[in-house]
Amino acid sequence: MFRFLVVAAAITLSTGHALANGHGGGDAPPPPKPEATTAPAKVVLTKQGPKLVDLKGMTLYYYERDTTGKTSNCNGKCTESWVPLAATADAKAVGDFTVISRNDGSKMWAYRYRPLYTSPADKAPGDANGNATTLQWRVARPEN
Repeated sequence: MFRFLVVAAAITLSTGHALANGHGGGDAPPPPKPEATTAPAKVVLTKQGPKLVDLKGMTLYYYERDTTGKTSNCNGKCTESWVPLAATADAKAVGDFTVISRNDGSKMWAYRYRPLYTSPADKAPGDANGNATTLQWRVARPEN
């Protein structure tokens, strides 16, 4: 009979935590998870190889004159033909994507320190019409 009481007490004590909504009774709740930062672009596979596209599927480009990794050389009228991939003022780097400041004070995304742009010549996701307008603009690829 004594053994029965010991076993019953052990079972009662061990199920107490399970019945406390999974929080272990009076223990503090688990710490909040840090906010996941979403990358501003993704890689898609094409017949020409992998390329970077924005979250809407539009092809991303880089400018060969953007070499410092700290600034964009496409300002003023240039942004009418090449739209910077805008970042919010509080955006943080994630993976190979970094945030750089533009001459006008706004922020934009860069991939491996190369500022990223879209082209108004691209009308639909997957288009890559901007690549042919000048030899200094290239489709952004994950190996760049």
